[in-house]
Amino acid sequence: MSHSAARPERGQVKAGALNTHTLVAAPETVHWGFFDAALPPVLTIESGDRVELLTEPAGPRELLPRCAHRASPAYRRILESLPMGPSSHLLNGPIAVAGAAPGDALEVHFERIGLRYDWGYNTFLPLKGGLPEEFPYERFVLVELDRERGTGDWGAGIRVPLAPFFGNIAVAPPPGLGRVPSSLPGAWGGNLDNKELVAGTRLILPVFNPGALFSIGDGHGCQGDGEANSFALEAGLEATVRLTLHRGLGLRLPRAETPTHYILMGFDPLLDNAVKNALQETVRFLVEEKKLARDDAYALCSLAVDLRVTQVVNGVKGVHAMLARSLLE
Repeated sequence: MSHSAARPERGQVKAGALNTHTLVAAPETVHWGFFDAALPPVLTIESGDRVELLTEPAGPRELLPRCAHRASPAYRRILESLPMGPSSHLLNGPIAVAGAAPGDALEVHFERIGLRYDWGYNTFLPLKGGLPEEFPYERFVLVELDRERGTGDWGAGIRVPLAPFFGNIAVAPPPGLGRVPSSLPGAWGGNLDNKELVAGTRLILPVFNPGALFSIGDGHGCQGDGEANSFALEAGLEATVRLTLHRGLGLRLPRAETPTHYILMGFDPLLDNAVKNALQETVRFLVEEKKLARDDAYALCSLAVDLRVTQVVNGVKGVHAMLARSLLE
């Protein structure tokens, strides 16, 4: 593929022969708890290539004794030997996409997402979560995952339905930010914790660095909107994603598409401001992409767009707007 100065100003970068790569979580292929534009890629692909991912659960180092009897050898090596950053997410990557440049956008198509193991966990910790004053202690539960029934069971008499997705999906942030904790969501993606991003969905991220430098991890077996105690059903996942470059989209924040909805996102330490950001992104999308008048776009937000709290426990809060595709298509 040629990437000369005459590249198209806008539109999808056409793929050549489709290649499939594999990236398995190991001490050499993951980074732990941060994003950084200075990280060298562990894999380089072409636009349109597929990547088969095998990930390990997120977790702080002290987790290992709790699940060592179920952990894979690679997971044990990672937790025992890899330097941990400011957060607990294990992230496969970075993956460089040849020809990606600042101002482009990277489409992440989740073709397949499944459970890698028959176990996961949930925990809460002091000073974390939505109710830290009411639960000022630590609790850890191992969750048995039943692939046939599609449920998770930790012995409380309740089976939760499984819907696996990745909580942390990102390109490298702007280089001026340096090392960014993976606990935060932002324009680069990061800790989105958006349970709508299951198999069949597409996430589109603005690119800030040559190669885009894509990373992914923090697999969840399931999660409620809000992620109330700061952890989902943390699990190792296996997935196939297809990464495609787009030129000239001019994205300010990530956006997503499911088979039924467009999803526009907002982030801010204050929930009210995250709501405003999501609404502003929705109006911008309707005006720029769907050619609605601005006043009509605002009216449609009030009449038919659902605002949902993505998460409230990561310092920077998230809100996502759900816009039914059937209204526009």
